[in-house]
Amino acid sequence: MTDEEVTTSTRPYPSVADDTQETGTSPGPGGPETPATRRSKRSINRSVVEWIVLIVAAVVIALVIKQFLFQAFYIPSESMVPTLEINDRVLVNKLSYDLHDVNRGDIVVFASDPNREWKKAGIEDLVKRVIGLPGDTITECVIGRVCVNGRLLTESYLPKGTTTDLYHGVKTGGMPAEAILGCAADSPKGGCKVPAGEYFVMGDNRERSSDARDHGPIKGSSIVGRVFVRIWPLDRFGFL
Repeated sequence: MTDEEVTTSTRPYPSVADDTQETGTSPGPGGPETPATRRSKRSINRSVVEWIVLIVAAVVIALVIKQFLFQAFYIPSESMVPTLEINDRVLVNKLSYDLHDVNRGDIVVFASDPNREWKKAGIEDLVKRVIGLPGDTITECVIGRVCVNGRLLTESYLPKGTTTDLYHGVKTGGMPAEAILGCAADSPKGGCKVPAGEYFVMGDNRERSSDARDHGPIKGSSIVGRVFVRIWPLDRFGFL
């Protein structure tokens, strides 16, 4: 036997043929599985199960977050310009008002239902700023300016020079529209006393917003949550 024959026939590790002979299996595609093949299949099956569990868990967590914690909304109209532009994306904190009362100046998302006049507009969810709280009296004490309980409301969030037509130019029999759209019966002439459990809301774009001046105050039960951050576009990211 030559040295070359010794080198090729006495290898330090068993060949595939040697392993097959020891286990009694053949490597052919139609033959019995080897231990390595079975281990590989078990590993693949475990990976598939793990991915399914992760995906299901992610979906469940996302649904829980959306239902009870935070929900994303996009802005479809110009009623809140310049604070919120068309197609901005915002996050709404749905827990805010479980922890504290609604504050004047908050931006809120609310459902049109159960607000009867708002529901007629055919929009499911709306975003506006809270101007009047339950029991507040809203008037236009100075032409183009809003007063709450007889005091001029400071609205630093509005662009300089913004004026507010509290009546939107609509009057019925000398009575401002607000007085016939859900305001309290003892509302003063030319004003709106916000009923208990309701809120007077307006858009920041006072000239292009259909709001409580048209549809009356909203019910507190319809508020989804407080808008607290703008998440898109990225160059306008910021807390509100």
